[in-house]
Amino acid sequence: MRRFLLVPLAIALMAVCPPSGGHTLLAQPPSGTVTVRAARVLDGRGATLQNAVIEIAGGRIVRVDQRSGPVTYDLGTATLLPGMIDTHVHIGYHFGKDGRASNEGETAVEMALFAAENAWVTLINGITTVQSAGALADKDLRDAINRGVLPGPRILSSLGSANERTGDPAALRAYVVKQKAAGADFIKIFASKSIRDGGAPTMTLEQLQAACDEAKAQGLRTLVHAQSAEAAILGTKAGCTQIEHGAFVNDEALKLMAEKGVYFDPNIGLVLQNYVENKPRFLGIGNYTEEGFAFMEKAIPTNYPMFKKALASKVRMPMGTDAVAGGHGQNAREIIARVKNGGQAPMDAIIGATSLAAESMGLATRIGALAPGLQADLVAVDGNPLQDIETLRRVRFVMKGGVVYRNDPAPAR
Repeated sequence: MRRFLLVPLAIALMAVCPPSGGHTLLAQPPSGTVTVRAARVLDGRGATLQNAVIEIAGGRIVRVDQRSGPVTYDLGTATLLPGMIDTHVHIGYHFGKDGRASNEGETAVEMALFAAENAWVTLINGITTVQSAGALADKDLRDAINRGVLPGPRILSSLGSANERTGDPAALRAYVVKQKAAGADFIKIFASKSIRDGGAPTMTLEQLQAACDEAKAQGLRTLVHAQSAEAAILGTKAGCTQIEHGAFVNDEALKLMAEKGVYFDPNIGLVLQNYVENKPRFLGIGNYTEEGFAFMEKAIPTNYPMFKKALASKVRMPMGTDAVAGGHGQNAREIIARVKNGGQAPMDAIIGATSLAAESMGLATRIGALAPGLQADLVAVDGNPLQDIETLRRVRFVMKGGVVYRNDPAPAR
């Protein structure tokens, strides 16, 4: 079936099966002014304001203050923060009708509907923007959400990936140009093997330099899959934008990333845990072998001291999960693990999932904070995440671009 038929079918499904539990679907922000009050507001940049009000008009924040009087949405004791951002997901990955990640026997329509479901589940759990290091199929979903005809987080996508088999430096430059023309928002590069295969480097410095240099020339950022310290060092020396995973990074790699201002997205709280929790659904597909699972199980506890070393190095770490099948909507587990297992201060972890994540994606002037002029992406959680970071999984209100997608009543006390 042609690609242009997939999104209308997903939209039709949402229309005939509207969500329940206080969720609403609105294509455009309401006219006039909307105000939202909460017991505390975290602005995403490190400041906290008590009993504050956010004023919104035309989908953007107009004012943040502590006025009294009636408001459109009074969220009581909730904490209001910017819509959270996940800098690394695979929005189309899902468990298919066979319950497996291989998706055997699925039609293109079914795959599109699963991706639309992932987008919806991600949004109503407080993630209003994602960066999908994904596939060409992301494009229709991204564009439909941008048009306001399908509910989901704001999506940036690489629309594919490059690796050592893409070719020599000239071929890699050509690949970047091709992706730019196809509408990619950034370039994804595999510079090492999977953690299930040991994570050794797979690309040369010359290859990485060609890809990352051409991406800069095209106005694109680069995300580099690099499990080993050597691969992370090569990506950093090549002038790439962000290093992903880094399960085996060492002090040298961390120091270099910090000195060069490269972002580091270590993924310590969801992706490997999700694989292990859903092992029967992955086992036997590609390199999802018993040996591969042994690598992942071993890496879960060793990732935490690695993250602590990264904190000490002062490298900039936006929040990314590498969410795949089974992980969508659980993105906040990464933030929780960074605090509870990695020793990060709750406020810093929240900044990593808001303003720092926006900065890493080149969107700091549009999203990531509660400040006048920015998009009205607001999430309210039940409780105070500065005291209990688990609160981030208790989402009760979601607004994206001034449109309310979730507004649950306050829980009974």
